[in-house]
Amino acid sequence: MQPHDYETALREKNAAALSSVLAAVLLTALKLVVGVSTNSLGILSEAAHSGLDLVAAAVTWFAVRISSRPPDARHPYGHGKVENLSALVETLLLLVTCGWIVWEAMHRLFVEPEMVRPSFWGLGVMGISIVVDISRSRMLRRVAKKHNSQALEADALHFSTDIWSSAVVIVGLLALLAADLLPEGSALRPALERADAVAALLVCVIVVHVSLGLGRRAVDALLDGGDAGLAERIEAAVAAQPGVVRVERTRVRESGPHAFVDMTVIVAAGLSLEAAHDITQLAEEAVREEAPGADVTIHFEPQATGERDAMARIRCVAAAHALPVHAVEVIDAQPRADAPHELMVELHVELEGHMALGAAHARVTAFEEALRAELGPLHVATHMEPAQDMAAPAVSRVVESPRIEAEVQAAADAEPGVHDCHHVHIRRHGEDISLSFHCRMAPETSVTEAHRASAALEARLRASLPELGRVVVHMEPEQG
Repeated sequence: MQPHDYETALREKNAAALSSVLAAVLLTALKLVVGVSTNSLGILSEAAHSGLDLVAAAVTWFAVRISSRPPDARHPYGHGKVENLSALVETLLLLVTCGWIVWEAMHRLFVEPEMVRPSFWGLGVMGISIVVDISRSRMLRRVAKKHNSQALEADALHFSTDIWSSAVVIVGLLALLAADLLPEGSALRPALERADAVAALLVCVIVVHVSLGLGRRAVDALLDGGDAGLAERIEAAVAAQPGVVRVERTRVRESGPHAFVDMTVIVAAGLSLEAAHDITQLAEEAVREEAPGADVTIHFEPQATGERDAMARIRCVAAAHALPVHAVEVIDAQPRADAPHELMVELHVELEGHMALGAAHARVTAFEEALRAELGPLHVATHMEPAQDMAAPAVSRVVESPRIEAEVQAAADAEPGVHDCHHVHIRRHGEDISLSFHCRMAPETSVTEAHRASAALEARLRASLPELGRVVVHMEPEQG
């Protein structure tokens, strides 16, 4: 988050919290005065409720100011959990208040009833309370949602419950007014006269229900419980990014309005560091789509050997058996429509040219058995061929041969699209000649076409130079 964003968030959250404090002062004073003058437990319970709201609003105001501070050396994750702690304190204060109201209501109902003087002043105060609570709860909820503030959300929730509890008190006061209209000795009058205490109990039920939910969320945040739904959405978004094999682990830590995401992403084995970094950047962008402003840490790991695709696993087994392989083809065959799929592998294996056929076959058979152990049941067709450079003497020497160089140039000139034959190197291995050279083709030439041209050059040279052994043609794009 940029410094400007910190300042904007702090200013808007402070304004919302301060307006909440001022509204709580007004309502607490009005309810207390009317409640004492009418001796209404319902209104007094609402005054106590508003008094606790005043304390909670003040706590929220201080919490918002502290939580908006940027991280420092002692608090590398910032100060956001102050908001979660503030929400927990508000919950405890409300529960304590409810305990007192329940005790007083039970005392009036079953021990010592007290006379309540209903008046239109009480109804007027509760009506004003509802209007103010609707206004400030909407304002607080809007700012809380914009800045992901649990402290302001808790304040908004309190004032939302105040609307319902005020409505319950109004019903109780109306019941008392109705009781005054009934004649003395009416069977319904005692029940209506106790409606004020019953209304206070109903207020407590509402407040306790909401407070417990808020407290649970605050404790979850303080214990890094996190939002399971958010973690699932983040994991799904990252798993959908190109290059991500799967998401191994996702941890979300919420600190007030901020989220810290730590995850492990599995990518294909053999990727370059640059490619893995590109995938990580895509994953970070996907996380911030779900959790704007989140601090994201992504650790990427390569696939385990057993998770790689069939081609990569074949090459790993070949390397373990010290066998050079090429022309590897994996085929998913199905002989008949009603037959199960059968995996087939065809490949060329290079062996020492002097090795006896029996020993070569035994070595290739061991390799094929290892392939079946790695890939499961499959049909393997292995073509054995000599590796000429392996049979050659250990020492070779570079020689000059104008005749061979001329043949290389002639072959290049005869092949359409091939230009600039250079870096011709001729080496002698005993009686054999090895040859390597570079040629250029147009940059837009496909790999398939470049390979075909290289094979055609090699065929021409072998036809004109029977003594050739190993031939390596390196094809390059033309320079612009």
